Amino acid sequence: MRVLVTGGAGFIGSNLVDRLLADGHEVHVVDDLSSGRRDNLAAAEAHDRFRLHVLDVRDPALTGLLGEVQPEVVCHLAAQISVRKSVADPVHDARINVEGTVSVLGAAREGRARKVVFASSVAVYGRPSTIPVPGDAPTDPRSPYAASKLSGETYLATFRALHGIEYTTLVLSNVYGPRQSPEGEAGVVSIFTDALLSGTPTVLYGDGTQTRDYIYVDDVVDGFVRACGQDGNGRRFNLGTGIQTADRRLHALIADAAGAPDKPGFAPPRLGDLPAMAVDPVPAHDGLGWQPRTDLPTGVKKTVEWAAARRGK
Repeated sequence: MRVLVTGGAGFIGSNLVDRLLADGHEVHVVDDLSSGRRDNLAAAEAHDRFRLHVLDVRDPALTGLLGEVQPEVVCHLAAQISVRKSVADPVHDARINVEGTVSVLGAAREGRARKVVFASSVAVYGRPSTIPVPGDAPTDPRSPYAASKLSGETYLATFRALHGIEYTTLVLSNVYGPRQSPEGEAGVVSIFTDALLSGTPTVLYGDGTQTRDYIYVDDVVDGFVRACGQDGNGRRFNLGTGIQTADRRLHALIADAAGAPDKPGFAPPRLGDLPAMAVDPVPAHDGLGWQPRTDLPTGVKKTVEWAAARRGK
């Protein structure tokens, strides 16, 4: 199968590329390298079934590229991912996440793609009344970022109705693992890992009881691979564990794996932070045959080992 991955030089995208290549597929990546890293693709570039196209997904040249490549499936992960940046500059957020998604869909049509697999976010649920959040929960976007992701889902349905392009939307909980940067709009696992390995002070916001649903990147990648097939057409699935992990417990797990003192500092809660979040993965099991396989202690250990090895280079 020929697959094109937008944002393929990023954290999740590059791990997906490696899995697709290992499974024997031909893989094309579109990434402007504004946040993705070319060294994430070092192993991929050794394959003759891989090609990187340095291109913004909004560039009109994307249409011609997909017309030439003609991928069977497009995995669309390229995005502006910062909630705070979306609030500060909603126009920029919309240009990348809304205009970019429409551009990808138009190019996918030109390239006669069978399907688009779209990376969405738990942000579309806002402040859910039920946790774990069920797959059919109402959406309640409370940031421009969330609104742009929900807009992408709407465009997917529209292009399916107009042009017959299938899609599956994957709502990602808090993804962590190797290649996640501790800089910028980073995940807390990578932030704590970097700080604890370097001896830098760590901070918990609030009293440490805030919870999130942490899902290891390899499990998320498996969800994308399964969604590339014939299953899950026209549906949204949550990719998460359904398990709430408190900030304080997460810090303790990472400190233990890093061999560092478990002594975080505390700061006042940040405005707008949710007190709790987890998503129900059961529909993804029923619809895609997917389930999370990596427990948090195992995933944290793998992540810390990767980060420690990278620091040693």
